[in-house]
Parts: sequence; structure tokens; C-alpha cells
Amino acid sequence: MIVADRKPFDEIMDMIAPYDRVLLLGCNECVTVCAVGGTKETALLAAQIRIKRQAEGRTVDVGERTLERQCDPEYVNTLAESLDDYDAVLSLACGCGVQFVAENYPGKPVLPAVNTRFMGVTEQPGMWAERCQGCGNCVLDRTQGICPVARCAKSIMNGPCGGSHGGACEVNDQLPCAWQLIIDRLKARGKLDTYSEVEKPRDWSTSRDGGPRRRVREDMTL
Repeated sequence: MIVADRKPFDEIMDMIAPYDRVLLLGCNECVTVCAVGGTKETALLAAQIRIKRQAEGRTVDVGERTLERQCDPEYVNTLAESLDDYDAVLSLACGCGVQFVAENYPGKPVLPAVNTRFMGVTEQPGMWAERCQGCGNCVLDRTQGICPVARCAKSIMNGPCGGSHGGACEVNDQLPCAWQLIIDRLKARGKLDTYSEVEKPRDWSTSRDGGPRRRVREDMTL
């Protein structure tokens, strides 16, 4: 899932300051799971905006709507009939959703209400952790299901650096060393002999270093 945090309220108010009719657009996917941009959070932010504007002596028309996904034309296209009623859209989706709505409605300001953090997992209620950077060249089969790209602070591909200590990363002693986790799992599975196999120089062109990416399945395109 994509993990995000809501922007500071003052920053949100500064963004929408020029507008008196604002549509708050939630998303029912990842940002709902991390309690940032679902129907509940959209309603809460709408109430806060109304109260703040009232305290400032300004009127505001705040609409509320939550799409199943803001990254899918099937749902984004349903906004066409209602956007004329608003001066701007304040999206509570991840950065992908904000951009996709903006692409489909270039004449309408689409503003981000959240800061997108990373792709991660729910470790426990209220706690999310990064697991993947979408590098496009997965090595989890060789690293026992632990990603050195996302979970090693230096994205080292062949064993730990010299800074880890006691199983902790030198960046943060509360952060486990990814390679220590990999080695421990290799030992537990009786595969430590594969640790000596050297990973070839990585082709980073499949990651963000190769520019914005696009995936096309010919069997699904029109």
C-alpha cells in the first residue's frame, strides 16, 4: 500500500486561501487504510476548514466526495459533471491520484492535502513501514524476501556495510540492518552458503533513475 500523512492544517489553509468553493476529494484505497484520506478523514477536514473560515469571517462552500480510486479513469471520469460547481479540488489521495485528477481536468486547480511517504505494510494498527521502492528489478528470491533496495539505508546489494552494529543500522539504532535480517534468514533456512554469491552490478534503468516509467500490457490495451 502507499502510505501518506496529511499535510499541516495551516499549509492546507494557505493552499486554498484563494478559493471559496472547494471540493474535498477522498480516496477509498491506500490512504483510507492509513487513516489519512478516506471518507471519515475527508469529512473531518471539511469540518475543520468550515470552522476556520468562519472564524476568519469568510464564507466557504466545501463539497465532499470520495472515489473508489483516484488513479483510475473509471472513477475519475465521474467527476466531470460536478467540478463546474467548484473553484478547486483538494485531493486527499496519494501523489498519483492528485496528478491523475489534474491530468484529466487541466482547467481546474488540483491541490494535495497529503504528503506521500512510501510503499509499505501495516506492522500494527497505526504503524506502517516501508518495504518497496518499485525498482522494477526484484531480487527478493535471492534475499529471502527482504528487500535491500528499500530496507538498507544505502541500498547495498552484497552484504552489510561496515557501519552496522549489533544488528542495527548505523543511520538509526532502532532500525534493523537489512542485511543482518537477510543473513539471519539464510541461516534459519540452511542456505547461508548462497551468501557468498556476488550480485551482479545492478541495472538501475528499471528504477526511477531511468526516468518516469510506464507499463503496457498489449493484451489489455485497445
